[in-house]
Order: sequence, then C-alpha cells, then structure tokens
Amino acid sequence: MTQPALKRTALYELHADLGAKLVEFGGWEMPLSYADGTVAEHRACRTDAVAFDVSHLGTVAVTGPGSTDRLQTALTNDLAKVAPRRAQYTHLLDDEASVVDDIIVWWRGEETFDVMPNASNTDRVLEAIGGVDTTDDRCVIAIQGPLARAKVSLISPEAASVKRFHVLETTIGGASVVVAGTGYTGEDGLEIAVPSDAASDLFERLVDVGIQPAGLGARDTLRLEAGLPLHGHELGAGITPLDAGLGWVVGWDKPVFRGRDALLAQREVGPARRLVGITGTTRQPLRDGASVRLADTQIGTTSSGNFSPMLGVGIALAFIDAAAPVAVGDPIAVEVRGRSIDATISDFPFWPPRS
Repeated sequence: MTQPALKRTALYELHADLGAKLVEFGGWEMPLSYADGTVAEHRACRTDAVAFDVSHLGTVAVTGPGSTDRLQTALTNDLAKVAPRRAQYTHLLDDEASVVDDIIVWWRGEETFDVMPNASNTDRVLEAIGGVDTTDDRCVIAIQGPLARAKVSLISPEAASVKRFHVLETTIGGASVVVAGTGYTGEDGLEIAVPSDAASDLFERLVDVGIQPAGLGARDTLRLEAGLPLHGHELGAGITPLDAGLGWVVGWDKPVFRGRDALLAQREVGPARRLVGITGTTRQPLRDGASVRLADTQIGTTSSGNFSPMLGVGIALAFIDAAAPVAVGDPIAVEVRGRSIDATISDFPFWPPRS
C-alpha cells in the first residue's frame, strides 16, 4: 500500500536552507535538529532563546453564537475560570475518560476561539467540537527561553508584552498575527500564529535578532525536563487525567463534559497508578517502555525517557502502581535494553532542580 505523502509547513524550504535534519513526525516532514544538534539547541533554550516551527499542530477555529457553550460541554477545563484574550490548557476525553487529546484553547474574543490539538488528533477534535480546520492557513512559531521576550521586542514590542497564558492580536511586518503567552519547554516565551505566506519572513526576522532555530528533538527533551506530558506517552488511550496527576485540568463543578461520569467514578476510588519522575545515576538515556523495578518486582513502566542535557544523566517519567512502597529519593532500577540502570524516584519537573 502506498504511504500518503508527508505534509510540509510553509517553512519547509527555509528549514532546508538552514541545514535542518528533516524527519517524519505525525504525518509531517519536520526539523529534528539543525547543524548544532539537539543538545546545543536544548541548552540555548535554557539560557538564551530559540524558535521552533510547531505548525504541524492543528488549529480548529470555533466561532459564532454558542461557541463557548460548545467547548464547555466538550472539554474538561472550565472556561469560566478565564476570559476572552486568555489561553487555557484542557483535555478532550472519550466516554471512559481516556484522554483523546490535550489541547490549548486560545480565546481570541467573544465567541471566537482557536483550539490547538496535537498533530495527529485534529480530525478527532474537529469531529468532537465542530468548527473549521485552519491548520493549512497559518504557521505557528514558538519562541522560548529566558531572552525570548527581549529578542522578540526588537521586532515587535507589543508581541513581546503578551502575558503568560494571555492572547493578543497585532501585526508584525505588515502581517496580522495572533500571539499567546504559551509554550512547551518549561521556559518563558510565546507562540505566534502567522499567515502561511508571511511565515518565512517572520522566522528570518527572528533569526536575524539572534534567536536560534531549534528542532523537535530539543522540544521533546525540554518538555521532558519540564515534566510536561506528551500525548501517546503520558496521555492517550487508557490514560485518564487522574492517572497522569492532572486533576487540576478538570472543571469538576461543570455539570456536563464528555467522560465526566467515568472520571467521577475513578476519583471516588482513586487511580490504580501514579506518574512519577525517575532520575538515573549515569549518562545512559532512559527510554520509554522500560520496566521499573523495586528489588525483583516490577512496579511500573516508563512512559517517556531520554538524556537530560542540563542534569547530565538519564531521566524518565513512569507510571507505577499506586500502592508501590516507594517515595521521592528511594532507589529503584530501570531495565533499558537488557541493562539494569540504578536510579531514584524523583520530583518533576526535573529542571530547574528543586532547592
């Protein structure tokens, strides 16, 4: 069977010109890294500023009368906690309370929303909430790092001023853009939705003011260090918000949302597993799907794992049995490709380290 052609963002040619290593991700051909490599890009985000092309993520525009009510009854979080020109993290569940997708909602104005699903879930989110898929009409560029706002201010002081989890509309270089104080790295920063025909110009402006391009490899190691969940790993089929320790994403006082009854039932008895951090004792990257062991007993399985460029050791997130007799600081072992790695149960986020 012939595989469907990979999609490309409007920034594809620019990535190629910048020397990106391009790989398949969620049906898209995306930059994994550039010439300096993932570790250097990761560290640049922690110390300076980087720009990611995240245009593979979906955008579903939900507008018009009743839009707020439609999202309230479909998604877990409570929009009444925020207001127009704010952003909110939320989940779409199935009837059994598994996380179909985790989503950022940009509330642009009264009854005007941009709902941002993961790359492979846009069709399922569209089916659940309606609206219009506008993914192909825009690019989304994430600028992240402690110097992100200072450097963005050189081309748009207004865009740089957006507060965390706020949304504003402005123009940059004559193009109308939507800016949100959101990101997926654990660092301060913002994300800019820009019309596709203006995306390359904006990305080049960002590079010209000293913002380093970064690929999806660094985005993944950054989100892992920050202890942020990834759909298909810490969220997905058979995983509820409570399993992932994300009960705060649920508007428990809302009378209706998909999966509510099943989630309430789970809350009554408590989840059977819990998500923990694991820190290795060597530079060996920890990998997802590895057995977590206490003495000779398996107590769980890693859901994400890699090398931490900032800590210099392997780290992982793992689901372990809720009743497992371990706490932060306790020694365990992780089986990685037939090798037993000494590690400890740890708090997350892993970075910055807790004092």
